[in-house]
Amino acid sequence: MAVHTKFRLITYSQEIVDGQPIFVSSNSLPTKALKYEPAGHSFHSAALKLRGVQEDKNEADDKKVPDDKEQTSLPSDSYSSKSKKKSGTGDKQQDHYALLGLGHLRYLATEDQIRKSYRETALRFHPDKQAALLLAEETEAAKQAKKDEIESHFKAIQEAYEVLIDPVKRRIYDSTDEFDDEIPTDCAPQDFFKVFGPAFMRNGRWSVNQPIPTLGDDNTPLKEVDNFYNFWYSFKSWREFPHADEFDLEQAESRDHKRWMERQNAKLTEKARKEDYARIRTLVDNAYKRDPRILRRKEEEKAEKQRKKEAKYLAKKLQEEEAARIAEQEKQRKEEEERQAAEAALQQKKVKEKEKKLLRKERARLRTLSGPIISQRLLDISDDDVEGLCMSLDIEQMRSLCENMEGKQVLSEQASVLRDAMSSKKEVADVKTNKQDANGSIKANGSASRSNVEKKEKPWSKEEIDLLRKGMQKYPKGTSRRWEVISEYIGTGRSVEEIMKATKTVLLQKPDSSKAFDTFLEKRKPGAQSIESPLSTREELEGVSTLASTNSTEESHSKSTDNQNTASANGVSSSSEQDVWSAVQERALVQALKAFPKETSQRWERVATAVPGKTVNQCKKKFAMMKENFRNKKSAV
Repeated sequence: MAVHTKFRLITYSQEIVDGQPIFVSSNSLPTKALKYEPAGHSFHSAALKLRGVQEDKNEADDKKVPDDKEQTSLPSDSYSSKSKKKSGTGDKQQDHYALLGLGHLRYLATEDQIRKSYRETALRFHPDKQAALLLAEETEAAKQAKKDEIESHFKAIQEAYEVLIDPVKRRIYDSTDEFDDEIPTDCAPQDFFKVFGPAFMRNGRWSVNQPIPTLGDDNTPLKEVDNFYNFWYSFKSWREFPHADEFDLEQAESRDHKRWMERQNAKLTEKARKEDYARIRTLVDNAYKRDPRILRRKEEEKAEKQRKKEAKYLAKKLQEEEAARIAEQEKQRKEEEERQAAEAALQQKKVKEKEKKLLRKERARLRTLSGPIISQRLLDISDDDVEGLCMSLDIEQMRSLCENMEGKQVLSEQASVLRDAMSSKKEVADVKTNKQDANGSIKANGSASRSNVEKKEKPWSKEEIDLLRKGMQKYPKGTSRRWEVISEYIGTGRSVEEIMKATKTVLLQKPDSSKAFDTFLEKRKPGAQSIESPLSTREELEGVSTLASTNSTEESHSKSTDNQNTASANGVSSSSEQDVWSAVQERALVQALKAFPKETSQRWERVATAVPGKTVNQCKKKFAMMKENFRNKKSAV
């Protein structure tokens, strides 16, 4: 019907007057007003009460509730009393908190508040207190209906108290209370705290650990942020999950049937609990991915990691450059040392060449002075005696001898000077010979004693050698008390000294080493050309007269004799002749070194015999040069 503004007692909203829908908000879910016109005395009285014109008696009684109900506020749009204000007789569940007047507190209400509210509500809505309402009814049917309504309302209050005062029943009821399970998935960076903050506060009611940490703001320290996410990643919930398909244990037919029902109900509860934990984990993951504080820290860590990487690269580059610089300095130092060593060697070589040249001149001078004496056979001085003096005296002694001979004008006096030099040389030679004989006797006695000791040692049999070889393989280096263990393994009473000596002698012997030289000589080609020694022999110089008519002939004779005596005395030729090796001689040296290994007795004597025209010292020097050349090539590669 139409609204008559002329008789209005209150002012209505223009939307209501025009018949348009309006939206209102409350602690419950959003409610949309329908296109219905206001009518009735009840609506009129409610409008007057909102305007403050009159006060309801029930509202005045409600104001007497202590202030402790308003101490804790409830998050907005978290709960709703929708479909819960009906009694439990219907299909829908009644709102126990609303019946006790605790709708503004709900799960935050304490046990004392529940008891106090129940006493006040039960006293106010007791059937004895509502008897006046029955008298207001006119008919018996209306009175009976009103009585049933009052009793049903009082029973609902008692039922609500029984549920809320029991911790188990109340936890189940709070778990089934209406709750916004939706979680935000995405938001703008500037709206992160506005979107995710209320979501965490809303879900924090289920936490076992109270109080819960807050999300904070953009200026919250990172330590508190990490603590916040650690709390939610290890979130523990007390929420129960009663399922509509659960079995009623009171309807069980037997004990086994009841246990089966409990197992089925536990499966449904566990499944719902896992789904709720997955929902909470999704909320935390979404927040962690979009938290500007976490993103900022990740960027800083990434930048720090890149900085460390670049610093490490630069440090490595500097280290390589420093190592290259040091290597270059070391190379230059070695080159300088080699250059100085080469210069010193060259200078020393020049000094030696100069000394040799002076020595050859003094020898030629002595031969010239002693030529007439030798030709006339004065004091039985022969050419061999003069050559012996040339080979034994040094340059100073030879110069002094020549000056003394030149100071004498008579040949007999020169011959006596020469004889005196020969006699003094002989005395020195006798002293050296006596010393060598004494040393030789000592060495001979020592070798004899050692040979006696060696003769006392028992020779090794083939079986003992095989056992020794197997013991060496079975007990390698590093074995504790190795030699004692090997001695016990052989079992023939061999001492540790004998075993250690045998490993260096017996095990290293080759079966045919004694006949290796004979085999080498047999395998030589019969048509191999023999290389004559390039040294001049005494027979070649017999036709040359000691008293040469010219100085050139005498100089050449002295040089050839000097080379010959040097080779016979020292066993080596001059430096120029030592470097001359033919291909046949080098091949023979290599074959001889292979045929006679290191452990061969008198190795170098056999090698020198196998190489035509070369002595022991020459073979040793050539072998050292070959080894040095091989090492230089290897280092160059």
